[in-house]
This record gives sequence, structure tokens and C-alpha cells, in this order.
Amino acid sequence: VRCAPEPLGEAELAALYREPLPAPNGPLTVYFMGHSLIARDMPAMLAQLAGERHQSDSQLGWGAELQAHWGDIELEGAERDREAHEAVESGEYDVLVMTEKASIESSIQYHDSWYYLSEWAAKAQESNSDIRLYMYETWHRLDAEEGWLERLDTDLAKNWEGEIIDRALATGRFKGPVYVIPGGQVMARVAREIEAGAIEGLASRADLFKDHIHFNSLGAYLMALTHYAVLYGRSPVGLPHDLVDAKGEAVSMPSAEAARRMQEIVWGVVTGYRRTGVRGQLRGQSASR
Repeated sequence: VRCAPEPLGEAELAALYREPLPAPNGPLTVYFMGHSLIARDMPAMLAQLAGERHQSDSQLGWGAELQAHWGDIELEGAERDREAHEAVESGEYDVLVMTEKASIESSIQYHDSWYYLSEWAAKAQESNSDIRLYMYETWHRLDAEEGWLERLDTDLAKNWEGEIIDRALATGRFKGPVYVIPGGQVMARVAREIEAGAIEGLASRADLFKDHIHFNSLGAYLMALTHYAVLYGRSPVGLPHDLVDAKGEAVSMPSAEAARRMQEIVWGVVTGYRRTGVRGQLRGQSASR
């Protein structure tokens, strides 16, 4: 385990994230590096939301850490469209989306998350100085002892930002910022609305999952909306909800009313969090292709 630098200071962080990131002018080519909380269906749904010319590749593993993707430990259950080093070194991607193993404290303590984020970011910028760097904030098990919502209320600032991103930025190995796709925050906000009876046809947070941690088709749709809003800097309100999965098969989707409410929640979370790089007043219009 390496000696981690002190996180980047508040003034420097404020300067990094002060200005919004300009929305892309056209379709994006995205590389995903992660695990089953990305999976196959979510990127496939994102492609349907973004339009025909959007493209993505990925390297996934079983609960994979950034360290495993780098190759310093085994990448178990590897499933890839293109090997990660080859992809990142190609300079062919507009966006690199990374995430860390869901047991986030263990990843931080034993797998040098900050270090491998900085290494991947530096490698990406060496090949493409204009590449956009993102960390996808995920979540933990619904039956977490500390409480699922309670953890989501604290993990983003404490772990994803403070222990990983802010320490990686402090290395000086690459030019910041690293933006955030707030998947966990969206899950928490939608879960609270569901359990307040505010989303038609849904009863509990479990309606977004197929087990204690992996999203079902509805959860995949919610995360696809979140990625669309952040990566494209556009409101997802008005996007379609009659989508297919990665195999091209129709999946169970929310009603039009429920889908619209989910889209509104996503846009509210994304524009309310400065590290997404998205500001509502700049791109608050309804989505269009």
C-alpha cells in the first residue's frame, strides 16, 4: 500500500470545478472500466438514448478494482470489448468512465484507489489531451449494516471525493478535474421518492434491483439516464423509455409518467452537484437527439 498524498485543498478544488464543462457538440465515443454495476445493459440503453452514432467499449471484471484493470492484481471474470491499456493508449475515446469496487473502504485501504485513478488518468491524457475523465459513483448492498441510504449520504464526500479523487488530483500526474457521475446519489433520491409514494407503480427501493446490489432493467435505465445527463450535459427529460437490453430484447420499463419523474430527478441531482460539470441553466432544455 502506497503512502497517499494529502487531498487537494479546498481552494484548488473550487477552482477546478468552478466552470461548467461545455456540452459535447456531437456523439461521444466512451470507454467504460469497471464491473457489474456498469454491466452490459446500461451502456446499451445509454446508446439508445444518445442516438445511433454514440459508441462505447468496456472492460469489466467481477467486483474489479482499478488496480485489477491496471494488471497489478488478477482481473477475475474479465469481459472486454477491448483491453483497457490498448483502449486508453489508442487515444480514440472522447470519454473514460472509471469506477471502483463497491466495497469502497476496502478498495481505498488495500488497493490504492487514488494511485490507480491517477495512473489511468495520466495514461489517458498522454494519448488524448482532450479526453474527459469521469468517476462513476456507485453504491453498496441494500442490506448494509450501517444503512443503505445513510451510507449514500456520506460516502460520496468522504470516500469517492476525499479519499480517491482529491488524493489523485494531488499527485500532479495529470491535469484535472475528474468529473463525477453520481449514480449512488441518483439511486438514493429516486429510492426516497419511491418510498414517499411519489413515483407511479413503484413501491420500494428494491424495485430498482434484482438482488441486494445489482440493478434490474429499471435500475439500468436510471443509470443510463444519469450517464446521458452527465456525459452529454443535456436534460434527459423527454427521452424514450421503451428500450431494449444488450441482447436486443424488450425489457420491463416504467410507465411514461414514472419515467418522466425519474428523468426529472436525474436532472435535478446532476445539475445540483458541481462535480458533474453540468449546470442546469446552460443545458436545461428537454432532451433531443
